[in-house]
Amino acid sequence: MMFPQLGPMELILILAIVLLIFGVGKLPQALGSIGRGIREFRKAVSGEDTTTRTDKPSPPPTT
Repeated sequence: MMFPQLGPMELILILAIVLLIFGVGKLPQALGSIGRGIREFRKAVSGEDTTTRTDKPSPPPTT
């Protein structure tokens, strides 16, 4: 299924609807959540497992 090509007017309309739904104050949080979700989805599809990674050094103990 191919999506139709979006022109500038369609993008403006989508942005206006998103602003109405989320409001200006919540928009950065909402877009950040969407971005994190997309990154996690891509990692899951590529097979990268973040829960078993051991290449990160552990932080030094505090005294």
